[in-house]
Amino acid sequence: MKLKAGFALFIFSVSVAFFGVFAGTVTAKPIEISFSNFFPPSHFHGKLGQEYCDAIEKRTNGKVKMTYYPGGSLVTGAKTYGAVLDGITDIGFSVLGYSRGVFPALEAIDLPLGYKSGSQATRIINAFAEEFKLKELNKVKVMLFHAHGPGLIHSKDPVRKLEDLKGMKVRCYGFSVKIIEALGGVPVAMGQSQAYEALQKGVCNATLVPIEALKGWNQAEVINYTSETTSIGYTSGLYVFMNKDKWASLPKDVQAVFEQVNKEWIDKFGAAWDASDAAGREYTLEKGNEIIPMTAEENARWKAAVQPVIGDWVKDATKKGLPAQEYVDFLKEAVKTY
Repeated sequence: MKLKAGFALFIFSVSVAFFGVFAGTVTAKPIEISFSNFFPPSHFHGKLGQEYCDAIEKRTNGKVKMTYYPGGSLVTGAKTYGAVLDGITDIGFSVLGYSRGVFPALEAIDLPLGYKSGSQATRIINAFAEEFKLKELNKVKVMLFHAHGPGLIHSKDPVRKLEDLKGMKVRCYGFSVKIIEALGGVPVAMGQSQAYEALQKGVCNATLVPIEALKGWNQAEVINYTSETTSIGYTSGLYVFMNKDKWASLPKDVQAVFEQVNKEWIDKFGAAWDASDAAGREYTLEKGNEIIPMTAEENARWKAAVQPVIGDWVKDATKKGLPAQEYVDFLKEAVKTY
């Protein structure tokens, strides 16, 4: 009887040791995080989103598993912010302007302040958010912001001076509608996905957009001229946000990896915008289109024409209780110094 009991105890001890060792070798289940991006996977932003996910997985040594949804395959660009809040997607990449009225302070970024490049605009929007600690961002974890290069006039007929734009139907979007009105054009509000056909069919005669769209959206095929109206160069702010509860649930070492990648990707996004602008410029010239340089005097006229747009925004935002003039002063100085 004692022999049987001893044997049973031996078997139990071996089993405990075996399963204990085995349990120690089992890899912990990775933390699963979803990332949604409305840009298609072939677009440079679609590729950058994938690279971001790959970097997180690699630097956490597989502790995090990223599931990437490009091309609006999980949520559309317009619904991304709400989806992040509701936890439908853990991370969302979209345009601030798609959530009208939600980011009143960050609307200042879109003003026609004469941005010179995507990397400049990207650094400025991140500096702006850091400087003012905006309450409108409290519902999410901000990963990073970025912004495109200067929006310019691209047209079927040449626009060499301000008067040439008078009465011209110009495709625009969101806040840039007011810019076209101030310049004497007729705004035709629509998204980028509709612009090619609208220009092709004459629904509009021009578009206000960064030059990257001439290649990225093939619009060089349906315009003939680009006017370098850099003095009214506007931008659009884009974001990468994470659900706040999801962020809070992450271990500190994983959060540290995200923070480092976020910091690096600010410059990556800015450089990508600049490279795409350069590609758009080259592409439109290859198509035989003309880029019209504006004199300093002419650019000054365009700049003066859009000042009421900035002034009106300051008035409206001040009524909402925002230090709007302080925002604009910061941005104007940043455009000079960055």
